[in-house]
Amino acid sequence: MSESKTARTYNQDHVPRPYAPGRRRVSIYVAWSYPAEAGRDVTVLDNRFSTMTEVRRVQWPAYEDPQWSDPMRFQQGIAGGLELFFWGWLPFQRFVREATGYPVPVYQRVDQAGFHTPLDERVLADTDTLFVWGLDHMITGQEATPAEIEALREFLTREGTCLALGPHHDVGATDDLAVRDLEYHHHGDALVPRQQRFGRYTRSLMEGLGVPVENRYGLRPAVTDAGTNAPLTIARDLDSRGWLDGVSHFNFHMHLPHYAVTTDDPDAVRVLGRQPVDLTRPPHPFVEAGNTEFNMFLWLPPRGDRAGDVILADSTIFSSLFGVDDSLRAFWNNLVTAK
Repeated sequence: MSESKTARTYNQDHVPRPYAPGRRRVSIYVAWSYPAEAGRDVTVLDNRFSTMTEVRRVQWPAYEDPQWSDPMRFQQGIAGGLELFFWGWLPFQRFVREATGYPVPVYQRVDQAGFHTPLDERVLADTDTLFVWGLDHMITGQEATPAEIEALREFLTREGTCLALGPHHDVGATDDLAVRDLEYHHHGDALVPRQQRFGRYTRSLMEGLGVPVENRYGLRPAVTDAGTNAPLTIARDLDSRGWLDGVSHFNFHMHLPHYAVTTDDPDAVRVLGRQPVDLTRPPHPFVEAGNTEFNMFLWLPPRGDRAGDVILADSTIFSSLFGVDDSLRAFWNNLVTAK
């Protein structure tokens, strides 16, 4: 766990990584307040992460090894569930380090010790590709400040930069309990409550930067007989940067957001990858409206004063908890070697 611990505390004793031509510096910013998430009342069913005990019960016997089940070694409350994220991200961090020669710091908006790290020059000055993962429950009230938005706007004036936004799913965005029940039975994950709304911080960033996209729903992707995600529908004619070269599918996750484009401007956003929905699952309002695919990977090419790229991809694509194969590694490689 030492590598993950180092990454989480990197911003408290940060040594800048000097720029070297042809080598990309990648950073991850997790837009949650760890204490706010870990401290949620476990008697409240909605809008919280699972406790480790709940994970063990639902996934039994996958986490019955003593490293997970022994309370003297691993926290069994919500904090234990959060720690699984750091374990899952390690293979991606190692992959990037091997590909670029640079370590990958993981910043938290508010970390375990209560240190607040805003998205400013402490994060951006020595970063070329920045992942912002919107894993904050909206109820915790994370909002991007005007200064953070301006810092990101300045970051994107640099040639060769890339901002990768990953607001997670938005399950149960309605007061209609019958609709929430439909959504729950469609994705079928017992660990997800009937309402679990993510991404307030990334939504505020997108609004401030003028990114016309909104994360909606939590849709179950179709899978092949081999258990992998069904192939993406890829608009290769629009992918002039080669983001999806050598990529056929992403890893499987039971509930993924639809990245809805909220503008009529055909040049603002390129939808490069659409994921087929599992139509064998119980109904979902999105499917009942006639949709069979949802937007999975989007690209906003440089435009106007913005010299950098903006992409949207869910954070689960970068977690080994949901599987890693050659198609996913090709995608990772495309991201970290993009010029």
